[in-house]
Amino acid sequence: MILDLFFPDRCIHCNRIIDAHLLVCNLCFDQIHFTHFSYDSNNPVREKCRLLFPVENAYALMQFEKENLSRKIIHELKYRSREIAGKVLAEWVAERLDFEGEKPDLLATVPLHPKKQKERGYNQLHVFTEILSAFYNIPFDHHLISRNHYSKAQALKDKQHRLETGNAFSLTKNITGKHILLIDDVFTTGNTVATIAWEILNAGDNKVSVLVMASDE
Repeated sequence: MILDLFFPDRCIHCNRIIDAHLLVCNLCFDQIHFTHFSYDSNNPVREKCRLLFPVENAYALMQFEKENLSRKIIHELKYRSREIAGKVLAEWVAERLDFEGEKPDLLATVPLHPKKQKERGYNQLHVFTEILSAFYNIPFDHHLISRNHYSKAQALKDKQHRLETGNAFSLTKNITGKHILLIDDVFTTGNTVATIAWEILNAGDNKVSVLVMASDE
């Protein structure tokens, strides 16, 4: 309580004092560009995925535009150890996403390389996924997919290097006959999720859908 008195939580955008369970104040919340996508109908993320692999459904919570608030929120989560951002983002998804009878069998997260996870201290997708798992009553598996190579962050790569992800991922167990919802933070070229999706699809009679926190149009 003493820490709360002298170091209150503040909006990450305007610095107003806010409740501890929030990230942004009410005024700044209105500046977030939510997509309003429908999970089971055509949207830009689903269309981009379909060019790369046979996706079932796809959903992005926010637009990831240059200098906008969604970018700041995800950077707080990824690079500033603000794991509460994962909780808040999951709550926003739960308020908006209806699977409409297409509920997947398993939630699977895009992994970090063990070295990068040790450097960062956590995987930014884990809290987010675990809250969604509890809300929708869908099991999750953080270890279904393994990242085979250590590499710098997607945001630091040029476009050509983003496209070079061959043999970057593998499955750690046999799965068949499952509908997997693949979860990532930001959808850019789609190459990362496509590489993983093909591993899942080639493993057996599986289906893949995609859920991302934000889409970089």
